Amino acid sequence: MDRRVSRIVDIKTPGSGEVERNLWSNIEYLTPHDELKFVIADEADYQWAAQVLRERRLAERCPVVFSPVFGQITPRQLAEWILRDHLPVRMQVQLHKILWGEEKGR
Repeated sequence: MDRRVSRIVDIKTPGSGEVERNLWSNIEYLTPHDELKFVIADEADYQWAAQVLRERRLAERCPVVFSPVFGQITPRQLAEWILRDHLPVRMQVQLHKILWGEEKGR
């Protein structure tokens, strides 16, 4: 892949029902220009993601983003957990869901 390309890789959390689809070996290919994203459905997802973040030292490899699942947890709740635990992540909302709602945001 062209080195100028930035990849955004989703890490599926247990709440997604797709955690077994994570291909952990792909982490080895990430560069500081890439990004990892966790979409968090609840506190159990958050705790799981925080543990993966720490155990795999993901924030040392590239930027990491946590995003709340639209309509399941509030952005404020996720932000409070991140601040409480001093996680080295950024937070973002699913802007497409805010702009166009649940149906058009899929």
